[in-house]
Amino acid sequence: MGGRATGDVLKSPARILRGDAFDLIGAVDEASVDLIVTSPPYWGLRSYGLEHSDEVLDRWEAAGCSRDRVPPYDWYAREGGQLGQEPYPSWYIAHLVEFFERARRVLKPSASLWLNLGDTYFARWSSIRDGGRQGISEGRTRRRTPSGGYLHDKQLLLLPARVAIALQDAGWILRNDLIWSKPNPMPRPEQDRLRLAHEHWFHFVQRRTTGRPSYFYDLSQAEEGGLDVVSVRPVAGTNGHSAAFPPGLVRRRIQSTCPPDGLVLDPFCGTGRAVIEAVRLGRDAIGFERQAGYASEARRALKNALAELPEKQAAKSASV
Repeated sequence: MGGRATGDVLKSPARILRGDAFDLIGAVDEASVDLIVTSPPYWGLRSYGLEHSDEVLDRWEAAGCSRDRVPPYDWYAREGGQLGQEPYPSWYIAHLVEFFERARRVLKPSASLWLNLGDTYFARWSSIRDGGRQGISEGRTRRRTPSGGYLHDKQLLLLPARVAIALQDAGWILRNDLIWSKPNPMPRPEQDRLRLAHEHWFHFVQRRTTGRPSYFYDLSQAEEGGLDVVSVRPVAGTNGHSAAFPPGLVRRRIQSTCPPDGLVLDPFCGTGRAVIEAVRLGRDAIGFERQAGYASEARRALKNALAELPEKQAAKSASV
């Protein structure tokens, strides 16, 4: 795993840190974050140029552990595993829940979590690409995932819903399942199903010990009409990252659920779109990214964005 951040490495109001989000979250001040907005790696689609050990499941079983039991993320990463490349969807779901449970500590009581997830189909011999979409660009084949139960070839896994339900079971309150409709989905070769043309943005808030949840929300800053289906064209990524946020889509999430002087955190920030939009909107922002090339691109883009800000605002967010 990446080295753990220490001390006041996060004191800058606008910063991209390279490392594993599971490590870096421990360096963020308690109750300091107003909004987490993020899109973690989807299960079984991309490697993002990171190395993954295909032997992690064998090592887990060699330690006398059942496949039905999920290893803690620290063990999984120490053995060469990467988030999104777990041998089973259940492991991936458990690791996401584990991360957001760690992240609770850094959230203010009034904070929100926006979690963007897309779905995928199961295949016993599925391919993970360095970039692009599953089945579109050249990549490598990952280890065979045994089928059984709902894991059956051609099965749409409903992973976003499974993650959302697991977070609800962990105590999070789901306020919206916003559907991001994509009017220009990528072409697919299959002739026996419709193309996936949407992704989910789940809005979670925190449970209170007494009474109903209370959190910052400005509906006037959401999309016109305040509907839970929005149509936004995907945008091209940078530096080989093909899963970047459309700026307009993430901008609305920040404006509606982070106060004007708040702090935004994207723990899986890629090339930094959410961090850059937050800074442009006058918020402080922190991004975590494990992949060196993406982190470098995010820092470059953030530096350019800061240079374009009015002098007073740029001085507030001066360190990248």
